[in-house]
Amino acid sequence: MNIPRYSDDLQVALGIADRVDVFTMQRFRAADLTVETKPDMSPVSDADRGAERLIRDMLGQFRSRDAILGEEEGETGVSGRRWIIDPIDGTKNFVRGVPVWATLIALEEKGEIVLGIVSAPALKQRWYAAKGLGAYNGRSATSARRLSVSNVHKIEDASFSYSSLGGWSQRNQLRGFMRLAQSCWRTRAYGDFWSYMLVAEGAVDVAAEPELELYDMAALVPIVTEAGGRFTSLDGTDGPWGGNAIASNGRLHSAALEILDSVRDDDA
Repeated sequence: MNIPRYSDDLQVALGIADRVDVFTMQRFRAADLTVETKPDMSPVSDADRGAERLIRDMLGQFRSRDAILGEEEGETGVSGRRWIIDPIDGTKNFVRGVPVWATLIALEEKGEIVLGIVSAPALKQRWYAAKGLGAYNGRSATSARRLSVSNVHKIEDASFSYSSLGGWSQRNQLRGFMRLAQSCWRTRAYGDFWSYMLVAEGAVDVAAEPELELYDMAALVPIVTEAGGRFTSLDGTDGPWGGNAIASNGRLHSAALEILDSVRDDDA
């Protein structure tokens, strides 16, 4: 029988996500949760650090030859395969008791993101995908639902999700962002990973953010693309490499990028 190439990696990663979910849920809304401020002024909790350590320990057990890039401990190892992890995406939500946060686990091989898991235990949701295997929502293989992006063809019929307004003015694109938002049928700030998972599910048609790190995006890419969508930087380059992101059902991608770039904040 021909077993898809990344099946074993996906099973390893799903097993790791199971363990991490137990840990993070034990720390979510814990009375003794400790929170510090990192040099970039973003918060980090003992749960972030503990979750990354758990993922690294398990990867060391099952994929010891692979490199790892994590938000809290940086990069270790040298390999053609690299795991990219964000132990808790949505830390600000986590520390305030808002259930919209997730553990992100991705695998990069030779410059391509080939596997992604987004596990949001407080929402009782998990999304995952691997190259050639499709994208799914579900806690187990027996209950998983295959994902497919929407068929919306017109921006005026589209639902658009974003995270915040902050970084758009720094990119000189706040006016372009507002023009895109006003062009769409509906806008909501679902935020962080959730915007992109809703694109993969077909519930949202376009999602965009102006400032992101690689570990914020890597796991999202295969889930969106295996569901039939497109994930690029704001300059239209495929993948999570540009420091920002726009994801769509593919049909709306060029139009959304054109509107975003149609006006600049310093235009006369």
